[in-house]
Amino acid sequence: MQPDLTNDEMKTRRSALRRRCLAMIGAAALCVAAGCASPCADGPFAQYAAAKEVQKIELKRTSQSWDGTQLPDYLQGKPELVVMRYVFPVGSKLPWHHHPVINYGILQQGELTIVGLEGQRQVVRAGDAIVEMVGPIHCGMNTGDKPIVLDMFYLAQEGVPLAVQHPEVQKPME
Repeated sequence: MQPDLTNDEMKTRRSALRRRCLAMIGAAALCVAAGCASPCADGPFAQYAAAKEVQKIELKRTSQSWDGTQLPDYLQGKPELVVMRYVFPVGSKLPWHHHPVINYGILQQGELTIVGLEGQRQVVRAGDAIVEMVGPIHCGMNTGDKPIVLDMFYLAQEGVPLAVQHPEVQKPME
């Protein structure tokens, strides 16, 4: 615990804090003016930097997974909606697995290659929307030169796993 401060000490500390805050605000303003603080300045969202009004852009509408298989009917009962962000280092591979629930997402960064057990293949790039397979066994790998950032949305139910691993599958993930 700090000892009580005098009024003069409190004023000095407040003044120093005020100066630091103003310096940080000034640095942030310069950065914004230079364009370095804008999340739209470059990258996958650069095309929206000059937007003047709200835009509504449908990224995907389908009742099929990426391999063309029809999605199953919704589960019965109370839904549990789950949003996950996955980060895959360069060169990493997910093990063989399947999803018992409908899920879809957007690849925010990187390049993801999804391979089905039967050899189907889909390459997903930054900005792409993906509807995952429900039921069939598949795997994924980072085939790009930067980490993958993947946001996925699951239409699940409490107690139902989002994915089920299949360590018995010994097929190479190539």
